Amino acid sequence: MPTLTTDDGVKLYYEETGSGTPILFVHEFAGDCRSWEPQVRHFSRRYRCIAYNARGYPPSDVPPSPDSYSQQRERDDVRSVLDALKIERAHVVGLSMGAFATLHFGMVYGARALSLVTAGVGSGAHKDEYARFQADSRANAKTMLEHGMAHFAASYGENPTRVTMKAKDPRGFAEFQRNLAEHSAQGSANTMLGYQARRPSLYDLTAEMARISAPLLVIAGDEDPSTIEPSLLIKRTVPGAALAVVPKTGHMINLEEPALFNRLVEDFFHQAELGRAFN
Repeated sequence: MPTLTTDDGVKLYYEETGSGTPILFVHEFAGDCRSWEPQVRHFSRRYRCIAYNARGYPPSDVPPSPDSYSQQRERDDVRSVLDALKIERAHVVGLSMGAFATLHFGMVYGARALSLVTAGVGSGAHKDEYARFQADSRANAKTMLEHGMAHFAASYGENPTRVTMKAKDPRGFAEFQRNLAEHSAQGSANTMLGYQARRPSLYDLTAEMARISAPLLVIAGDEDPSTIEPSLLIKRTVPGAALAVVPKTGHMINLEEPALFNRLVEDFFHQAELGRAFN
């Protein structure tokens, strides 16, 4: 089982497929490296694809304290994966929680990014939603610890921003829920408490975002309302950033519309590799 060690001693499980220019995939809260299967199958024909499980997601380590989880820690884990695999620069693609980590990676380690793709980014970031999102994260952690992941998956998976996938792809949605039910309750709760409930609002980070120099593509689903305004904020703030809005699509864009997602990202990579991407 391939693992690497972060700079604070946490072992992360990863999978690697293909060869060529590297792409690093960073998963969402309700996902893991399996969430990127449609992308790995597509891009590994021409790229070296790496997907890893974040801390708290077995077979990666599950640090026992929420203090081992934070926005900065998730950002630095992206860098740790690149360092451990001796990758100087890569395309970095993140969804939701992973998109926050990708965006923060671009703010601090932008020179290591060939390009950045942030999909479904911004839940809870808007000032009108920020306090409620933090409270919901703490309540979700309590539910997971008290009732287990199967119970949590059955309710969290039915979120209005996710059932759009259920209508389009019932088998894929059922697989998503099965995978979520297998997650560690402790690791998921710690992620909620240490990361989700404490991450800073993007609206307080516009100066840092404005300094992102790597090519950046933002992708949002139009049925995922909490990400629309933050996606527009990023588009307006980051010089040359591109924004794609996918119609009739919710939060899990890469699973719900994999062919369209792959085409958008692949076209963006080509432009970035030719030095024509937006910045």
